[in-house]
Amino acid sequence: MHTANHYYGHAHLFAEYVGIPFPVMLDGYLQHGWNLHDGFAVGTEFVPGTKLFVWSDSVLRRGWAMGRRNMHVIGSAWAYLLEMERNEPSEPAPERAGTIFYPFHGWEGQEVTGDHESMLRQLQEVETGPITVCLYWVEHRNPAIREVYERAGCRVITHGSRGFAYRGTDPKFLRKQYAELRAHERVVSNRLGSAILYGASVGCEVGVYGDPMVLAGEDPVYGGIERQQRNWPELHQPFVPRDLVAPLADAELGLRHVREPSEIMDLFNWTRPGSEGEV
Repeated sequence: MHTANHYYGHAHLFAEYVGIPFPVMLDGYLQHGWNLHDGFAVGTEFVPGTKLFVWSDSVLRRGWAMGRRNMHVIGSAWAYLLEMERNEPSEPAPERAGTIFYPFHGWEGQEVTGDHESMLRQLQEVETGPITVCLYWVEHRNPAIREVYERAGCRVITHGSRGFAYRGTDPKFLRKQYAELRAHERVVSNRLGSAILYGASVGCEVGVYGDPMVLAGEDPVYGGIERQQRNWPELHQPFVPRDLVAPLADAELGLRHVREPSEIMDLFNWTRPGSEGEV
């Protein structure tokens, strides 16, 4: 199993969906975040012939254009969380209030630089009601960033650690994010990303505005903020009409591609404990 399959508890969630205990070894590579490339991090070394599990038709088309083969569109891990919640809700829907803001973030190997003070001022000018700021765990442990928002009275949280090298993954990451998004009226960010799509899929109003910030050494293959603005200029505004963002979220998250548990078991080469070829 590639370490990225664990990111954000995705492998854990698929195991929950099919009803087998974790840990599991997944036969292939899972797309773990939304991007405008082939769905995977630049430089990922694929074992020839190994299956690539991607979220959407658009990622499939880009992958094929790059020469990728053995790709399977199965939808995002988030789509399976929504499916489970539809069938057996974990808790009743809360009353929505306020805005949750997800600033563009880096990761353990690349830092983001930007003007959080300026971003805060724009949030205060645009948003009404309480503001929750959800930081990636790397930024959350940085007082210089966290305290910008805390001093202004914002609630500052993190959903947990993404994990790295099979360690430190918060298996409840997506469930925490789901609970927070359903509790807010709006989700906003300074760039289009997974959080905006997730929020739109659970009924949040959406906004994309502010300092887009810069990722150190960002690979040009992703196209940066310029590609996002060029492809979806109508989505880069404080108040995005629902009819513009909902179809994008449905398509990019692969909501129509959710497979049955038996299909996931087969694709991932999983068997149930106690059977021949136990995971």
